[in-house]
Amino acid sequence: MDKQKATNVVWHEHKVTKEDREKLLNQKGVIIWTTGLSGSGKSTIANEIAYKLHSIGKLTYVLDGDNIRHGLNKNLGFSPEDRNENIRRISEVAKLFSDSGVIAITAFISPYRKFRNFCRELVEPGKFIEVYCKASLDTCEKRDPKGMYKKAREGIIKDFTGIDAPYEEPENPEVTVDTDKETVEESVDKVISTLKKFKIID
Repeated sequence: MDKQKATNVVWHEHKVTKEDREKLLNQKGVIIWTTGLSGSGKSTIANEIAYKLHSIGKLTYVLDGDNIRHGLNKNLGFSPEDRNENIRRISEVAKLFSDSGVIAITAFISPYRKFRNFCRELVEPGKFIEVYCKASLDTCEKRDPKGMYKKAREGIIKDFTGIDAPYEEPENPEVTVDTDKETVEESVDKVISTLKKFKIID
């Protein structure tokens, strides 16, 4: 990651701590990071996780890759450099949500391990849950909900992950959901079970 350019900034400690906010909300602030190819089910899984947690009284917020590019990251394209900056920014945003006591759920392709690990290292151990939405390229192309694979195959879109840009599979994710074979409910249940295992929820 880039080194900090400003040299005249000082970190300020606040009287209200993360622990205070978690106590107020009666929950633990964590990051649930879904990753996978376009069409692998990240947004669907992220939204269903949020809905299930909301139904049991947990405060969540879904940070979706497409939505973020309408605002915070609208000045970024899909070059390797822009992809990295996209994930750096959203990692810091997810950390802020986590620090506020909210369960932040992200839905980003985030193709590079280095930058997923960057986000993991921003928070304390046990507060980053990587969810690998595993699906074959063939399945993702058949789903192609936004018509992106077709455009990538035709050369209309460049640097498209899985076609002419790489995707590095997670080596040791907390959860792998096989969206080729599992129902959405089965995949979400695996994530919820993992949250219970890590004592994030009861």
